[in-house]
Amino acid sequence: MTEIREARRNEGPILAAVCELASLAALGHIFPPETYPYPREAVHARWAAAVRDRKARTLLALDEREPLGAACVTKGWLQGLYVVPERWGTGLADTLHDRALDEVRGLRSRACRLWVLEDNARARRFYERRGWRENGESRVVEFPPNPLDIGYSLDF
Repeated sequence: MTEIREARRNEGPILAAVCELASLAALGHIFPPETYPYPREAVHARWAAAVRDRKARTLLALDEREPLGAACVTKGWLQGLYVVPERWGTGLADTLHDRALDEVRGLRSRACRLWVLEDNARARRFYERRGWRENGESRVVEFPPNPLDIGYSLDF
C-alpha cells in the first residue's frame, strides 16, 4: 500500500536518493553521467533545506518502508516531483502530482508554476496531459552542460 505523507526533517537524504534515481534514468541524454557527474552534493543540500523550510511542503511516497517518490511545493510553485523508475507508468506520479497540487492550493495559491528541462520530453508530456501550459519563460540550468528549462503554468 503506497502512502504519501509530509517528509520529516531528517528525511532529506531519502528524498535526494529518490531524486537521483529518477534523474539518472530520465536525464542521461541531457546530462551524460560519464561527462557530467550527478551533482549529488547540491541535490542533497536542496532537499535538506526543503524539509527545514516552513514555507515548503515536502512529500514522500512510500510503499511500506521503501521510498518511491518525492515532491516539494511552495506557494505558487511545484519545485520538483520525482518517482523512482521502477514505478514509472503505475499511476504513482499522478497521485503524487495531485497531492502536491492540493498542497499548493492549501497555501492559498490560485495558480502554480514549474520548470521542466526543454529536452525532457517525458516530463513535458506528463505535465501537458494534466493541463499545464508553457508560459513563455525560460532559464539556463546552473549545472553543466547548462541546458534550458522551460516554464509551465497551471491555473486552478
